[in-house]
Amino acid sequence: MPSPLKILIVEDEMIIGANISLQLSNLGYEVTGILPRGEDAIPQIKENRPDIVLLDIQLKGDYDGIETAEKIQEIGNIPIIFLTANSDEEHFNRAKKTNPYAFISKPFKKLDLQHAIELTANRLFLERNRSSKTDVDRQSEEDAYVLNDSIFVKHREFMVKLLIKDINYIEADRNYCRVYTNAKEYLLSSTLKDLDEKLPQEHFLRIHRSYIVNIANIEEVGFVHVKIGKKKIPISKNLRENLVKRLQTI
Repeated sequence: MPSPLKILIVEDEMIIGANISLQLSNLGYEVTGILPRGEDAIPQIKENRPDIVLLDIQLKGDYDGIETAEKIQEIGNIPIIFLTANSDEEHFNRAKKTNPYAFISKPFKKLDLQHAIELTANRLFLERNRSSKTDVDRQSEEDAYVLNDSIFVKHREFMVKLLIKDINYIEADRNYCRVYTNAKEYLLSSTLKDLDEKLPQEHFLRIHRSYIVNIANIEEVGFVHVKIGKKKIPISKNLRENLVKRLQTI
């Protein structure tokens, strides 16, 4: 399994910060901290660099949120999502100069937060992929990225979000593998073994040297095969027992 995205929350209203942290944890992200002041965030970011920073624009302390964003950019290209209860033109124009990945207006719904993080993650994956075209190993690692209820897979030049429930099975194709949904097929430059290590084991199971299946989408189990949709997928004799045990726990 790959490490989840690391997110730092900089929010001076601790109740709001704690609520955001809980929502992010439930979505499968790792919250590296909840800090009330921008000047506290800078040394932590230097020591434990997050993938994304959620940053309140109107922070109390030596730096407001926009000044904190400018300090963060001196450290490196770390995606920033601004949280704001004040959407006036002056704050927006100042914040826009720091090139944030998104704005979330308070009060916000859980879905607003989830969409902002997922869009930022997608953009982050694309940027990392473009910057590592000559690095085969990193490119392979970024071919699939697992979140709580979905998987981002590289399709042509984009990272495409596939809901776990929509993935039926995955088939080995030499040093590649093919992901099958009801609607489409995706070719990944990862081996089945590598992908098996990334996938959430509560949803997926390898039942053959060439196949991984989404257990929830199995419609029929025979002695030497399972059926998902119209596809009959072979079961290795030594892996059939594992499948039966998993089905009994559903």
